[in-house]
Amino acid sequence: MVSTLLPAECVGVTVKRQGRTILGPIDWTLEDECFTIVLGPNGAGKTTFLRLLHGLQQPRSGKVVWQKRGADLYCAQSFVFQTPIVMRRSVLENIRYPLSVRKVDREESYKQTRYWLERVGLADKSELDAASLSGGERQKMALARALITRPDIVFLDEPTTNLDGASTASLEAILKSAQQDGCKIVMATHDLSQARRLADDVVFLHKGKLVEHSSSQLFFDRPQSDLASAFTRGELLT
Repeated sequence: MVSTLLPAECVGVTVKRQGRTILGPIDWTLEDECFTIVLGPNGAGKTTFLRLLHGLQQPRSGKVVWQKRGADLYCAQSFVFQTPIVMRRSVLENIRYPLSVRKVDREESYKQTRYWLERVGLADKSELDAASLSGGERQKMALARALITRPDIVFLDEPTTNLDGASTASLEAILKSAQQDGCKIVMATHDLSQARRLADDVVFLHKGKLVEHSSSQLFFDRPQSDLASAFTRGELLT
């Protein structure tokens, strides 16, 4: 997969809810290719930030601008929620759904779905009702559904919350493989160990403000703010 994505920019973006600013103002550039981890304590604005980038949340002011390689190209995106969306159909049909919406040839769509069932380790559960899956299996299904269209970028909102170690490791391996295939990953997490394992760069939010955006190594070894330093020591909870 060759990404069509070039940097996106947040220009003076703010998000308000019930008259209160919950995010921003933010000026920021999303770089291509690297694995971006969004960090911050509870209530920092991580979910709102991801939803804003994906277009699920509209800014009160400012704008998010996606740049493209040519007028005929667009940035294909997917979003994986913390609580997976489970449709009332089989595991196979949940994963195949984005292809059916795009009118992909039926035989080809089933071929691609079987590939992803194998890739996420759900081949033996393909005909089961998706509602019967465990939490970890549901996240694998949601991830396969997000990746089956080979998007340029995938946003993930704390997808490994409440998963066991084995399920977390499996999802991380799938994400790293997708990145190597050319998919840009932007993921919010509360897990500092996970951030250290995965991040190329880190976006650190606190109370709706973008405090730092730097390489993973710089963020963890030499944080540039007292807030980030306290967070990496586990001392900043809100």
